[in-house]
Amino acid sequence: MRGLSSRPDLGGGLRKFSDLFKSRSLLKESSMASPPILSLALPSGTGRVLSIQSHTVQGYVGNKSAVFPLQLLGYDVDPINSVQFSNHTGYPTFKGQVLNGEQLWDLIEGLAANNLLYYTHLLTGYIGSVSFLNMVLQVVEKLRLVNPELIYVCDPVMGDEGKFYVHSDLVSVYRQKVVPVASMLTPNQFEVEQLTGFRIASESDGLKACNYLHTAGPSKVVITSLNLEDNLLLIGSHLKTKGEPPEQFKIVIPKIHAYFTGTGDLTTALLLGWSNKYPNDLSKAAELAVSSLQSLLQRTVADYKAAGFDPQSSSLEIRLIQSQDDIRNPQVKYNAVKYNKIHAS
Repeated sequence: MRGLSSRPDLGGGLRKFSDLFKSRSLLKESSMASPPILSLALPSGTGRVLSIQSHTVQGYVGNKSAVFPLQLLGYDVDPINSVQFSNHTGYPTFKGQVLNGEQLWDLIEGLAANNLLYYTHLLTGYIGSVSFLNMVLQVVEKLRLVNPELIYVCDPVMGDEGKFYVHSDLVSVYRQKVVPVASMLTPNQFEVEQLTGFRIASESDGLKACNYLHTAGPSKVVITSLNLEDNLLLIGSHLKTKGEPPEQFKIVIPKIHAYFTGTGDLTTALLLGWSNKYPNDLSKAAELAVSSLQSLLQRTVADYKAAGFDPQSSSLEIRLIQSQDDIRNPQVKYNAVKYNKIHAS
């Protein structure tokens, strides 16, 4: 019987074959041209969006609420998750990780190293720290070195109904640094008060706040929710030409007596999507965005009732996937009413 010591040594031959195979593979790879990035070589007619927002495994907030609708509207969307949580923070508990500024920059540098940093749009939502927000500003600068025409759509998520979601230190950064570089702002009533220092108690106050923000930077401002007495309004303002009064409008939105998560993130995504399709008609874009959102919310309430749950008893997860037809092809049921330019100014 042949002993173990007499077994033929195959290891050296296999290693040599493996090394030869690797060297031939590397030679072949080096002689082949890299395939094109089709979203750059054959871009969609809409655009390529970098979206920096939160992410939850379950539910629809942040990027989970924004990416899918934009894709339905024809955009290539690359998400960077500022946080990754098991669920949104309205649940009794949540687990997960928070991306820091250095990690964000690593991702941007990785894209840049492979010539992947061309975007038509940047979308930002919830940002939890001053350091991360300052890094986002560096991202804006870097993206605009690649594409000077980059459109930056900023939802300055800070709070709602008189309460902050974030540390108040972020307010000054938004005011002094973010507003001047944003192309479109989509604050709610509380947030626009923080950005301007104005108390918004009337439609006229809302229009003045939009004018104030125009002078600071963005050509488009949409106050996504304005509670005045028994009315819920969206107010939009588009400064098309500097020195001329902006085009301003309102949409009256029926109140739904329930609390939803992710609606602000979805609204901003829809405004980005439709305003790029109608770049000179912000009121049309807002009509489409509001009509999509309201159909989705009505479906969400109806489905909770069908499941035997009182929709007024807790915050509701939106029915995003079930509402994709309303996102792609909304029926406009909520019309914009334009303000007289003399009155608006």
